[in-house]
Amino acid sequence: MEEKQLLFEQYEKNVAYMRDRLGVEESFDMIHLDLVYAGRGMSLFLVDGFVKDDILHFLMKQLSELSPDQLDPNPLKELLQTHLPYIELDKEKDLNKAADTVLAGPTALLIEGCDEVIMIDARTYPVRGPQEPDLERVVRGARDGFVETIVFNTALTRRRIRDRSLRMEYSQIGRRSKTDICLCYLKDIADPERVSHLQRVLSEIDTDALPMAEKTIEEFISGRHWNPYPVIRYTERPDTAAAHLYEGHILIIIDGSPSVMITPATFWHHLQHAEEYRQKPLVGAYLRWVRFIAFIASVFILPLYFLFSMYPDLLPEALSFIGPTDEGVIPLLIQFLIAEIGIDMLRMAAIHTPNSLGTALGLVAAILIGQVAVDVGLFSSEVVLYLALAAVGTFATPSYEMGLADRISRLVLLLVTGLFGVKGFVLGCTLWLLYLVRMQTFKTPYLWPLLPFSWKPLRDVLIRSPIPLKNRRPAFLHPKDPDR
Repeated sequence: MEEKQLLFEQYEKNVAYMRDRLGVEESFDMIHLDLVYAGRGMSLFLVDGFVKDDILHFLMKQLSELSPDQLDPNPLKELLQTHLPYIELDKEKDLNKAADTVLAGPTALLIEGCDEVIMIDARTYPVRGPQEPDLERVVRGARDGFVETIVFNTALTRRRIRDRSLRMEYSQIGRRSKTDICLCYLKDIADPERVSHLQRVLSEIDTDALPMAEKTIEEFISGRHWNPYPVIRYTERPDTAAAHLYEGHILIIIDGSPSVMITPATFWHHLQHAEEYRQKPLVGAYLRWVRFIAFIASVFILPLYFLFSMYPDLLPEALSFIGPTDEGVIPLLIQFLIAEIGIDMLRMAAIHTPNSLGTALGLVAAILIGQVAVDVGLFSSEVVLYLALAAVGTFATPSYEMGLADRISRLVLLLVTGLFGVKGFVLGCTLWLLYLVRMQTFKTPYLWPLLPFSWKPLRDVLIRSPIPLKNRRPAFLHPKDPDR
C-alpha cells in the first residue's frame, strides 16, 4: 500500500512538472486531459490543432475498455506492445525532452506507476497542397512541389527514390525553436567525408531559433557572410532534388520551408533548370545557351553600353549607332542608377501586390512611368531599352539568389566604369572574375570545371548531353559509386 502511494505521489509530481513546463494554465491551446483508465491515473498532454482527433479518440476508447489486471505486471510494456494499436509510439524518460516533443506536435501520455512517458505521434499540421512552385515552372513535367511540412517533403523525395541506401537523418536545431532538420543522401553514392562534415557543422550550430528556416541555416554553414553569390542551391521540385541525390549531392530539408537545400552547388548549378531535361537534348542545349547569354547580358550589357557611350571611338564603324542620341537632363550614370533602383522598387511592389492587381501595376510601370520619363527628358530612350534587356537577363536566371548577386555585380561595374572609364571596367571585370575563382562551395572550387579546368565535365555544363551518354557522376562530388 505504501509503495502504491509513493508511485501515485511521483505521478502527481510528474504531471505538475509537465503542466508547469508547458504552461498549461497560461496557453489556451495547450491541453491537459486528467484521466483514469484501468484503475490508474493517466494524463494526456497535447497542443490543440496539432493532433488528429479521430486517432486520439480511438486510442482513448481502447484505454477505456481496459481492466486493471490487463496492465499487470508491467503497464508500460503491456500498453506499448498490446493495448495501444498505433504505429508511431515511442517512450521517453526525460520529462524535459517529452515536453519539448509535445511542442512539436506529438501527444505525451503519463501513466501512474510508470517512470517513462509514452509519446504518441498522431500529429497533423495545417498544410497546403504540393502544387507546382512558382520559381521553377516547366512546360512539361511533374506539377508537385515541396511544402512547409518536413514529413511531406521527405515522402515526396522517397516517392521518387526507391533505393534502400536512401538515408533521412533527423535532428533538431535551435535551443528554443527545436526546428526539425533532415539530412538526406544516398549512402551508397554520397561522399562519406562530405556527409560527416555536414553532420558536424549542423551539430555545432548554436542559436536559440531558426526564424528564417533554410536561410538561417545557410548563413551558419556557408561562411563568407558578405558574399552575395549563393554557394547552396535551392529547389522546390522533388524531381530536381532526386536528380541531385543520384549525382551524389546532399540535401538539407528544414521544417517550415518549401525550399530544399542542395549541397554543394557550383556556379553552373545556378544556371541550370529542369526545363532543359524535359525537352530533347538539342532543344535543352539551346535553352541552356539562351540562359548563359541572358546571364552575360544581365551583368555586362549596361556597363558596356555606358563605356561605349563615354568612349565612342572604341566602337567599330559598323556599331557606331550605339550610344545615346539624347542624353537627357541628368548624367547617364545617374540615369542608370535611378532606373536600377526603380526596377527594384517595382519588383518589391509586385511582391506585395495582390495577384489581381499585378497586371495593372505592370502596365502602370511600363506605360506611364517609363514613357513619361522619356518624354520629359528624365531618361534617354536607350537607357530604358538596355535596362530592360538587363532586367530580362536577370529574371531569366533560374536561381533567384544568383539573379540578385548579378544585380549587385552590375551596379558595382557601372560605378567603377563611371568613375575610372576603361581602366575601371577592365579592373572591375578582372576583380569580379578573381573573386569567383577564389570562392569555394564546401571545399570545392566555385567555377569548377572551368577553373580548375576539366574538359568532360565542362562539356556537360556547356551542352545538355543526352542522358544515355551521361554514364559518370560529377567527379568533384567524390561519389562512392562513380558509374551511373
